[in-house]
Parts: sequence; structure tokens; C-alpha cells
Amino acid sequence: MSLSQRRRVRRIGTFAGLAVALFALVPPSTAAANTITSHNWSGYAVHRSGVEFRTVVASWRQPAGSCTPGNRSYSAFWVGIGGYSLTARALEQIGTELDCENDGTESIYAWYELVPSTSRKIRMTVDAGDLLTAGVGVAGKRVTLTLADATRHEAFARTVTVKIVDTSSAEWIAEAPSDCSSASRCTALTLADFSEVAFSDAWATTSADGTGAIGSSLWDTTRIVLGHAARAGALVAGTGHATPSALTSAGSGFTVKYSRAAGGGAPTTPAGGAGSGVGAGSGGGAGSGGAAPGTGPGGPPPTVS
Repeated sequence: MSLSQRRRVRRIGTFAGLAVALFALVPPSTAAANTITSHNWSGYAVHRSGVEFRTVVASWRQPAGSCTPGNRSYSAFWVGIGGYSLTARALEQIGTELDCENDGTESIYAWYELVPSTSRKIRMTVDAGDLLTAGVGVAGKRVTLTLADATRHEAFARTVTVKIVDTSSAEWIAEAPSDCSSASRCTALTLADFSEVAFSDAWATTSADGTGAIGSSLWDTTRIVLGHAARAGALVAGTGHATPSALTSAGSGFTVKYSRAAGGGAPTTPAGGAGSGVGAGSGGGAGSGGAAPGTGPGGPPPTVS
């Protein structure tokens, strides 16, 4: 497939196979403290059997990129609902992306994506250092997406009716977007050096009106480390790792730090515990799910006001 036919996507989380295999062996009380390795996500996910999530929110200050000529790379920062479970077919998310262009300049923009639909670029200026607050709310098949820039005093809000939603998890993520030649063959792109990004005031609400921070006992909490490893059905060749800190004492914040991958993306092993996820399916283990195109060689996603 030619380069023009390849598409860059934000995907449902792809997690190391060993972590998926261990999931059934770990009781819920232990799973809350698990750390897993993902091919494209870094941050935290919350989930529990029988729990459905209604809202998710967090704030972060937009990172700047350490960009060098000849080194194209990409990083996305977002909050979302869905996309974590092994059987996920949808993900509702909103955030920002930092791209390092081939000439060494950086490009920052806001977007939302309702997987399996395509991503949408938001008509909103975002610069490094801006303080952002993002939220996703789901009521039935209606999804409300919000993004406020406290630095520029700008805000975006959009409610969309979709055919399919996933409300089985909530996430706060820094992501390496992927280049997909098909729904089942994706390559994690080089992660842009964003130094670090701190998520704060990170909360979620369930359909039963339970509200809590990431570390709440209302659900199980999984810490996700971004590394790269080969797996069936995918080409994983990206470089750059991202590691989330422990949660703050209030359980509502953490910092993701970038590090350069030694050896250009050598295989990694899960740090331990269980996990699940869908391969090639954003936004972002083996599994099913359709890739949703974002920006790429064919141009940026459609822009919405």
C-alpha cells in the first residue's frame, strides 16, 4: 500500500499480550494496583465489571515539543471513556496533539474522536503552556465533548449522537499515534519528546452517580506504561517511551514523563499485573476494532468550530 494510502490514527489501547493473559488470574482487589505495558498509551485507566462511566474530566498544561530537523514525531494528550476492554469497539475522547514536523518546527492542535468514526480537528488555537480542561460525557448514544483553554479564554463544546458507545472504562492518557495500512496492521509512530505532562483534577462519574478521583475505591485503577514490542498482526517500530508517576495523595493527578527508547524500540515486558485492550481499533493486545483515521500524509482531519 502506498504512503498516500496509509493513515495516522489515534487508537484504542494496545497492550502487551502477557498482561492480557494474566488478567483472569488477578482478583479485582489486586488489579487496582496493576501496572501494564501498552504499545501506544501512557497514563491511567479505571474500570470494574458492571460499572458504566458517565463523565470523565481532567486538566493539563499543553507541553512544548523538543523537535529536531529530520525527526518527525507525534504525541497526543486526552481524556476519554471506553476503549480499554478486550472487546471494546468504541472510544469517546477529546484532547490535543503535538507534532514535530520534518523541518524541526512544532504543530499543536485540538481534536476529538468518536471511534469508530474519524477524528475531527477543533477550530481552536492551542499553544505550549496553555492550561486546558477537557471532558467527555455520555448519556445513551449522545456524547458531549468539552475543551476549555483558561489561558486564552476560549472554549469548545459539542454534543454528537453516535451509533455505538463504550462506557466500560475511563482514561487519562498521553499517546503515541499510529500509522495504519489496514485495520489490523499498524505501526506505532515515533513519540514526540514532550518532556512531561501533568494531569490534574482528574475525576470520573459512573452511571450510578458515583464520583471519584482516579484512585477511588469505586473502581479498579490501572497504571499504563508506554513501551514498544512486536506482536501478531501489527508492526511496532516506534521509538520513545512514556512513564506515568504514582498518583498524587488525593488520587486525582499524575505526571507522564517522556524518555527516549534505547535501541529504537526494543521489545518491552509488562511491569506486572493484568490488562486488556483492542489492537488497531483510539484516540487508541490483540483484538478487534476498526482503525479511525486522523491526520497523516493525506492531510489533517476535518476542522469543526
